[in-house]
Amino acid sequence: MFATQDTILKLLTLCALAHSITALALQEKSPVSSGSGAPLDPSHKYLIVRGEGYQQGSSGSQEHVEFDNAATLLLRAFKSQQVPAPSDLEECSAPSHKATFSGYDYVILLGMLVISLGIGIFYGFFQKGGSSSNEFLLGSEMSIFPVTLSLTTSFITAIELLGNPSEMYFQGTQFVLIVIPMVLVIPVAVKIFYPIYFKMELTSCYEYLGIRFGKEIRILGAVLYVIQMCFYTAVAVLAPAIALSKATGLDTKIAVVLIYVVCVFYSSQGGMKAVVIADSFQAAVLAVSLVLIVGLGCFYSGNPIQVFQTAAKHDRLEFFNMDPNPTTRHTVWSVVIGGFFYWTSLFCTNQASVQKCMSLKSLKLAKIALGFAIIGLIAVFLLNFYTGLMVFTHYADCDPLTAGRISATDQLLPYYVINTYEHIYSVAGIFVAGIFAASLGTVASALNSLSAVTCEDLLVNGMNIKISPEKGATYAKWMSLGFGIASFGLVFIVEHLGGVLQATLTLNGLIGGVTLGLFVLGIACKQANTKGAFYGGLLSLVLVIFVGVVAQIVSVEQPSLPTSIENCDCHVNITNIIGDLLTEPVEIVEQRGFTTWPIFRLSYMWYSMIGCLLTVFLGWLISLIIDFIQRRNVLKITGTKGIDNPAVSEEVFKSDPQVQYTTSSTVTTITAVDNKETTSGEGHVNHAIRIDDE
Repeated sequence: MFATQDTILKLLTLCALAHSITALALQEKSPVSSGSGAPLDPSHKYLIVRGEGYQQGSSGSQEHVEFDNAATLLLRAFKSQQVPAPSDLEECSAPSHKATFSGYDYVILLGMLVISLGIGIFYGFFQKGGSSSNEFLLGSEMSIFPVTLSLTTSFITAIELLGNPSEMYFQGTQFVLIVIPMVLVIPVAVKIFYPIYFKMELTSCYEYLGIRFGKEIRILGAVLYVIQMCFYTAVAVLAPAIALSKATGLDTKIAVVLIYVVCVFYSSQGGMKAVVIADSFQAAVLAVSLVLIVGLGCFYSGNPIQVFQTAAKHDRLEFFNMDPNPTTRHTVWSVVIGGFFYWTSLFCTNQASVQKCMSLKSLKLAKIALGFAIIGLIAVFLLNFYTGLMVFTHYADCDPLTAGRISATDQLLPYYVINTYEHIYSVAGIFVAGIFAASLGTVASALNSLSAVTCEDLLVNGMNIKISPEKGATYAKWMSLGFGIASFGLVFIVEHLGGVLQATLTLNGLIGGVTLGLFVLGIACKQANTKGAFYGGLLSLVLVIFVGVVAQIVSVEQPSLPTSIENCDCHVNITNIIGDLLTEPVEIVEQRGFTTWPIFRLSYMWYSMIGCLLTVFLGWLISLIIDFIQRRNVLKITGTKGIDNPAVSEEVFKSDPQVQYTTSSTVTTITAVDNKETTSGEGHVNHAIRIDDE
């Protein structure tokens, strides 16, 4: 019988409490000379020093020595009392047999990749059309069914397939409420955002920012999108590479190269048509993969009743954490409210989603496709969440992470599938193919949308480069290739960010929230002007990125819920676990400075909301300040005493009461009586602003 890690930690805690109670008695029995630590008697091996000295005024180094003595005695006592493992049990962290891919599994995975390549070859070389930029980037009136499937798979990547089950396994089910804001996004999208896009017949959604605010804001939105999606695609590729590496032993870098070669080829050659059709095929592969794993799990891991009973017994079921503290990682408030801003930014102001909806014939079809896509996304998420609870039921008495079978939480689901269904041919291949399919669809959509944003918003609008329709498709193909290479390089940065789920939500929240704020500012605030939106957006971006980066640096890893290794069928090296605990620093370093501020401990779920609201508020405030300054300049020029600007003679306005400007057909009369203006013609022209501009 082996003790669990929780039991060991409780033992250490009890020993510390025992020492605090008997510290005075120990001082009388074992006086300590100044400057050195007294060796502890073996009869006191139940004691462990908390950190204070045996007598008042003892130094910190002496306390450290006393702690080491007590900890060494505790570890020695545990080693002597530990029940030796049976000789026939192998070490959990070094199994003699590792499950790997069979030939059937490789055939299924390679078949999925070959079909995806074939779709790109067909639409790139054999299908007529696609020679212009509009054909390549938007397709030609795509049908609703493939677009719906493509939208569904746009944000179902290996990020969710691997991150959601591990979230349920280690942290509980509070994150399940993320499906609620998905439903709330539907009316916002179909009533506010997409009617604007279709009315303006946009290729890039950032064209709206250019129409509303000007060229600078359109470029700003496009640049933010490029940064956001490059990181997003890097994460979407890294996750299946980890899964394949764990399943087959293939090097992660080789898996990353394999995914990018396939994805970049069919997205850059076939355009939007190839992306949408490939997404439809990959959605089918993903659905088969999820249903197959859950169906087999009902037989090998437990039926739904057993799954929920086990989850409830081990405190995994949590849906109504109403803690108002914004630093709590997942609560009802952070998941629902923060999640609403997150999904709104993805489905309403993200070019990858908008571009697919704009490929449909009408707004009515786009609304239907978007609604069904979100419903499909909810179904996949719920199935994925249940998979996490099912895996927990299977490993309730032998956690593979604690036992040393896996080294990261994101490897949990691949390990479960590969080892549990090893004797069933092709199951592992279908599972990994499903992960690849989801990620390929997301990356292909991202690369195609990045091409559209770069061509339309940055080259044509930003740099005034004229691209003919005949050359537009060629430019877009090279853009897809270039962004694929750039995203490939970012993979090696993203892999150091920790868990893929939280890392991705953090990156998307930081940038997506600011982009959403620019759109909301333009739609909801009539007073907003170009300078207000530009400086408000930049300032908000700097602030949220600063908060997010500092929070990532100073954050402490969220402790997982209790797990057990009591009934493992292998030998768990408890001594190594305790040794690792005792080698951790015992001296508590007090954090000081601005990094201790509560804002750096906010839940990552709030980043989208903070970025959006901060952008709206600062953009509105700066717009009001600029408008106030302009009005003040008008009053200075058109005051009761005439013109304050010496460069303009007051006689100009006295000689002819009606002044005609060639830049406007509107005629305005200005008189300096009681500081009032009388107008004639169609309206009022602000002469002061025109003079300042000239």
